[in-house]
Amino acid sequence: MTAPVPAFSSPDEWEASGVRLEVDGEFAVVTLCHPQRRNAQTPAMWRALAGVGRELPAAVRVVLLRAEGVSFSAGLDRAMFSPEGIPGEPGFLALAGSSDQDLDASIAAFQEAFSWWRRPDVITIAAVQGHAVGAGFQLALACDLRICAEDVQFAMRETSLGLVPDLTGTKPLTDLVGYARALEICATGRWVFAKEAAELGLANLVVPAGELEAAARDLAAPLLAAPRNAVIETKALLLGAGARSYQEQVAAERAAQARRLRDLAGIGD
Repeated sequence: MTAPVPAFSSPDEWEASGVRLEVDGEFAVVTLCHPQRRNAQTPAMWRALAGVGRELPAAVRVVLLRAEGVSFSAGLDRAMFSPEGIPGEPGFLALAGSSDQDLDASIAAFQEAFSWWRRPDVITIAAVQGHAVGAGFQLALACDLRICAEDVQFAMRETSLGLVPDLTGTKPLTDLVGYARALEICATGRWVFAKEAAELGLANLVVPAGELEAAARDLAAPLLAAPRNAVIETKALLLGAGARSYQEQVAAERAAQARRLRDLAGIGD
């Protein structure tokens, strides 16, 4: 059995693991802050990201995910593949030797760092520059919106390492670019540069690198200006649209609009 992994609850511990959280009222900024390692991802970073999601103040409406340095995230820390692993962390060899239940639980814990970005009460924006590889690509895909620098380079390299993308990235990628293109991107591990990212819908906007954060904040401003409950209802409608039939979707629209009208009129349930 693999040893239980401690959960980080302290912002200082988060930052030591490469994640910094700053909150200004309804706006929060999450920064990947290990630029010297090109923000390579580790289980400690994933625990920190999951901790941010769990402890995000309820008042926050928009979260900007950004990264220091030349790369958004170069993907997994390759030490995870070594027999020694990362000190204090279970490496892939140790994970492979655990029971089915423990292995599933370990991967589920990793996925928590990626899954909260699409919850309906917040809008999340990734500002992506340089390399966004593997886990880095999936972290960008975890967000609702992506503003990309002109030097962005996406790649899904898990398959070339004998793995699969398992950090929640396969559904948003397929939703954005379609099955055939998603399969090609994942199975070949090729680079997707800024122009193609915009054409495929991976990037909502491409800007010069020096304008990246300003463009992301410019997008955040009207999101913060819109009535919160209307944004929440709209996001929920759109997130669920793919799983509903046409008639189910229009019924969901009616129900959401009824809630909005009654809320605006001050009429309770």
